[in-house]
Amino acid sequence: MATNGVDASSLPTSPPKEEGPRKLKILMLHGYTQSGPLFRSKTRALEKLLQKSFPTSKTSPYPGGVALLYPTAPIHLQPADIPNFSGTSETTDEAKEELDAWGWWTRSSSPSSAAPSSADADVRYDGLSDGLAVIKDTILAAGGVDGVIGFSQGGCAALFVASLLEPSRSASFSAHKPDGVDYPEGWAELFKLQESVTGGALKFAVSYSGFYAPGRRHIPFYEPKIGTPSLHFIGSLDSVVDETLSTGLVDRCVEGKSKVVYHPGGHFVPVGKEMGAVLVGFVRDCCVHKEEKKEESVEDMDVPF
Repeated sequence: MATNGVDASSLPTSPPKEEGPRKLKILMLHGYTQSGPLFRSKTRALEKLLQKSFPTSKTSPYPGGVALLYPTAPIHLQPADIPNFSGTSETTDEAKEELDAWGWWTRSSSPSSAAPSSADADVRYDGLSDGLAVIKDTILAAGGVDGVIGFSQGGCAALFVASLLEPSRSASFSAHKPDGVDYPEGWAELFKLQESVTGGALKFAVSYSGFYAPGRRHIPFYEPKIGTPSLHFIGSLDSVVDETLSTGLVDRCVEGKSKVVYHPGGHFVPVGKEMGAVLVGFVRDCCVHKEEKKEESVEDMDVPF
């Protein structure tokens, strides 16, 4: 089965051995209507900052440097899927095919949702299982990742990934049947791979203009709350994602494990030095300082002999 240009049969069925020095591997999830290459072009400044902070060096905790992974979502969006699309009803099939706009899922609501107050309860993310399958295959092909960064819909997806790779998360999906979505196929095996990379859960998750997924179908992702260290960037002038949706995502993370940073901009990834330094500092705290503290605590242990 091919998934957006990726032949699933060519993906490894067992964890690949990492060749060369250890790298800091970060999954980068683009927003709705974007693609992996487009997201990379918009975040090149952050990539350079991370490469500078985690250089290829024998003395670095990640001597192989940084590897950022930019998959493209599997759902090829059509003009009707894109709000405020400027095309006309006469847009040709060829033009639609050339539209480089992708999504991890599309949103729909159950027609049974008559009362406005209950609308969110029936929200459905069509194609979510396909989006998560592409993400899973990307992580598997990379031999595991250390963290995830996402923008907008990718920010929501980033916390989905963090949630799914936490211990015992599958039990939450079982507990919320039949209303909740099914635990995605293959993620239990992926968790075993991640145990060899990070000990299980991701070391960090970062959301830019992210939001929580409403509706009872998505409760298993958030109950219990997500315990992976997370950083949430919110634009004070964001007119695309309402602030309550972004803070709602924060509320679904364990207090004390999540941090919130506001930037004086709209719906975009801030790549200036100040906000870039915040990102780098957070990643360093999660991936370097915590490892150093672990080593120190082992050295300070009383040995009973």
